Amino acid sequence: MTTASTVGRTGPNIPLVIACGCLVALISFGPRSAMGLFFQPMTDARDWSREIFALALAIQNLMWGIGQPIAGMVADRFGTWKAMTFGTLLYAIGLILMIDAQSAVALHVSAGVLIGLGIAFSSFSLVLAAFGRTVTPAQRSLAFGIGTASGSLGQFLFAPLGATLIENIGWQDTLIVFTGLVALIPLLAIALRGKPEAAGQGNPANSQNLMGAMSEAFGTRGFVLLTIGFFVCGFHVAFITVHLPPFIADVGLDPRWGGWAIALIGLCNVVGSLASGYIGGRFSKPIFLSLIYISRAVAIFAFIMLPVTPASVLIFSGVMGLLWLSTVPPTSGLVAVMFGPRYMATLFGFVFLSHQIGAFLGVWLGGRLYDQTGSYDAIWWLGIVLGIAAAVIHWPIEEKPVPRLAQEAAE
Repeated sequence: MTTASTVGRTGPNIPLVIACGCLVALISFGPRSAMGLFFQPMTDARDWSREIFALALAIQNLMWGIGQPIAGMVADRFGTWKAMTFGTLLYAIGLILMIDAQSAVALHVSAGVLIGLGIAFSSFSLVLAAFGRTVTPAQRSLAFGIGTASGSLGQFLFAPLGATLIENIGWQDTLIVFTGLVALIPLLAIALRGKPEAAGQGNPANSQNLMGAMSEAFGTRGFVLLTIGFFVCGFHVAFITVHLPPFIADVGLDPRWGGWAIALIGLCNVVGSLASGYIGGRFSKPIFLSLIYISRAVAIFAFIMLPVTPASVLIFSGVMGLLWLSTVPPTSGLVAVMFGPRYMATLFGFVFLSHQIGAFLGVWLGGRLYDQTGSYDAIWWLGIVLGIAAAVIHWPIEEKPVPRLAQEAAE
């Protein structure tokens, strides 16, 4: 006979899972969000063009995206801890090799390929999937918001930390410090160990195999629209993360405003992500996403049309921070609503791949167009157009389970 006390001992420790998952998201996202701070010191030290460094971070975003579905499959098959331990190894090696990168190829392999894949196997996407199989369906949206906010807190903490360390000990030693912090991830990820099968034994929904889940997802109109729309989120956040600091310096402001701008985005995104998790659990997720994207377009338009001053930088950063990763809780929530938690890590991985293709183009085109024109104007305007397009794409998505799940719930 199973008693309530036995269930309490054998079930997951939800507060511990949430706490450790949030710390993993914070540490994993932190160094990656501070990469733009290495832009000028590394290009000056190596005499590289702006495009070389931009391409390295573009490759990083692309490899993060390509690796994410694979990381999801590994986590779904072998467990979250094993996937994250492997990712930490790649992440740490990439940071160390970045220190001695003397050529463009070395930079693209270290900062691009290795760190990108390392993030894919240790990022908040796997944390959210672990949350999704641990908490109840009613708690998922808020849990996703908390996990996303933790990644944003990492951005808030690591941006000023990185700027201060670079100024005082140099960019090489700063990368060593970041490596030591990243090495903590496997220890924290112990609390996230496990895989979806353990959370749903006896559920008919788990009889579906991986290929069946992928076929079902890509045959669902809402999933396809969600995947296309998330491209725009990646384009916006990656371009701004990497190119806003040099843009601020280009207009004649103190470069330190770039670090504070990225930090403020991260801080405000903590609020935005938590609010998004709350709103997404109570109102229409597709309509909410449309409002987020149209608001981004308006914010970018206002920023480039008004004079760039410290005040306008802070206002823009604060507004964009509220809208930054507030897309993640409703987007991941829609995946869970449509298909359940069984293959969430894998399916959200494919959605996130689209996000990272957008990130690749945002970072690379930013550097490419700047080198060709000496200005970021074209890429800012492209961001406005894409924001409007994303608002249109998300509006018709239906927030409901696929017929398979709906039928199983009725039986």
